Amino acid sequence: MITLPTQKVPATSTNPQWLILYGLPKAGKTSAVAQLENNLIIDLEGGSKFIDALAVQARTINDLGEIAQAIRAKNEEVGHNFYKHITIDNATRLEDICMSYACTLYRKTELGKNWKGDDVTTLARGAGYKYLRDAVKKVIDMFKDLCDEFILIGHVKDSITDKDGQEVNAREIDLVGKLGRIVCGLADAVGYVYRKENETHISFKGGDGDSVLEARAKHLAGKDIIIATGHDDGSITTYWDRIYKPE
Repeated sequence: MITLPTQKVPATSTNPQWLILYGLPKAGKTSAVAQLENNLIIDLEGGSKFIDALAVQARTINDLGEIAQAIRAKNEEVGHNFYKHITIDNATRLEDICMSYACTLYRKTELGKNWKGDDVTTLARGAGYKYLRDAVKKVIDMFKDLCDEFILIGHVKDSITDKDGQEVNAREIDLVGKLGRIVCGLADAVGYVYRKENETHISFKGGDGDSVLEARAKHLAGKDIIIATGHDDGSITTYWDRIYKPE
């Protein structure tokens, strides 16, 4: 039987369990997450090969399944999450990789059991986008369950959105259709990564031209945070304690 609360329940979470970071290519996203302690980067396009990183390469949906299985086995071996953080880099490639999985999901339906295509987005009236969204979300959920805190890295795309009857330019994560807004809506924090001279910033400050920049965590909401500082020798110093507070 459910016991209803009679007073406010104290907060149990301080840090974002699901963080989305997106920005222009070469903004320093991968370099920054590579400095995060005990963070496994699942690299979908090879960006981590140019830096020292705790990273594993994946190019297919089968690769992702095998990686998840290996992490799950390691978690069971040690009795807790072996990796505190898991990062998928990046969202656009994840969407591409999940297309075959989306096709499989569609073929499991009554309508799609005889379908021979290889791109669900070509289905009439946009019906296939649902299966692509489901495929991406299932993969994300799979890895979220294998760590304490999950990070999704994405590129940015420019789009036009309506605000109070006026068209404004919006910076959105580069995902097809409604998927970007759905994924961002499910995350605990969404930050825009950009460079300013030798600094890498994460902005959680949404403006007129931003689609979703927000954070449930009070220490992130509405903030612009310097996450890394570059040095003349090419090294960087990161400040992840500004994102993930000791709990």
